Amino acid sequence: MLQTVSICVLLLAIGCTLAKHVELPAPYKDHCILDDKTNLYDPSKQFDIPWFDVNLDAPPSERWKQIGAAYKVQIKELIGVLIELITPIFPNAVDWADDVFGEMAPKLAQPYRDEIYSISEVTGIPLGQITMYNIFYEIFTVCTSIIAQDKDGHLTHARNLDFGLFMGWDPELHDWQISQKLRKMIINVNWIKDGKLLFKSNNFAGYIGIYNGLKPNAFSLTADDRFQLVGGYYGIFKWLFGLEADGKWMSWLARETLEQKTTYLDAKEHLMNTPMLSPVYYILGGSKKNEGCIIARSLNGTALLTELADAKNGWYLLETNYDQGQEDLYLDDRDTPGDRCMDKLSQKNAGFQGVFNVLSSRTNLNKLTTYTVLMSVETARFETILQSCPGECYPW
Repeated sequence: MLQTVSICVLLLAIGCTLAKHVELPAPYKDHCILDDKTNLYDPSKQFDIPWFDVNLDAPPSERWKQIGAAYKVQIKELIGVLIELITPIFPNAVDWADDVFGEMAPKLAQPYRDEIYSISEVTGIPLGQITMYNIFYEIFTVCTSIIAQDKDGHLTHARNLDFGLFMGWDPELHDWQISQKLRKMIINVNWIKDGKLLFKSNNFAGYIGIYNGLKPNAFSLTADDRFQLVGGYYGIFKWLFGLEADGKWMSWLARETLEQKTTYLDAKEHLMNTPMLSPVYYILGGSKKNEGCIIARSLNGTALLTELADAKNGWYLLETNYDQGQEDLYLDDRDTPGDRCMDKLSQKNAGFQGVFNVLSSRTNLNKLTTYTVLMSVETARFETILQSCPGECYPW
């Protein structure tokens, strides 16, 4: 019980201490690059991100060895920054991470438990630290996801992944320390089953859950955090105290859906109704006209379902980290500039180039943005492009 309480305290500490000694830059106004008739989309940049295979036919203990070995230095550096940020409040943060998250590891569901154990083994990083690395994304991710349908009914599904808010502002580089490290760890993954491609995703090396994935001719999926009072911390605490046996981690439910479900409708039902440990927005796209929706999840069900066919604009859905129709926080308004830029784009230009340019416009592009991913279920195109926002940008 004492160790469980320690985990709870440490999670709260991580969430509450990362803003210490941070000098935030002033927020800047939004700017749609389409106003300048600019095109920033360069498809050749997708080749800057390497591809790896994760073979689901192999034992879980073997699946991540190549990736873990290739990125062990980067994973260690990232965890080192996180430990450094919480050390001012917990001087023994390394011991805490090793002990309390190490105790947590045996309780994780299979096959994730064996995968995390193997990453720890191949990298030489303590088990507790690898476990912490695979859990703290459940709490700290802010993003923008878009599903856009052109005039011929072809769908583009895209997202910016923003991560690192309050995680160590670097006053010299004008960037967040965690975001800097993560940009060096972005990989694409081919998930193999029965000797064939099952689906595609991109990941941070050593992170076994999924925030973005595409199953060819079936569906595409992104996940954005949904901030609620009864949120990720609450679900994690319930799980730690043995009060929630069936709930799923948000990124593991996304992976499970991509592994097991074969149609857009099956994926939708699974994401809407499976008990969870943290609230989330699942943005789901298909291969057919009007196959797109935003599933606003609470822990035990769907709080709000927004269908592409019913979108107010008629051809796209844009999701950040607020319920559809809910007003954004003043200092975190990414919906208003995103909608303005999508309207400027227009439906006739709703392809990879157009949507990428929207996601490259402020404030949807910001200091936290690590990459943009572009997906088409119909054509199986999956492109990950490294992103950053130098100069005057929103800090979040």
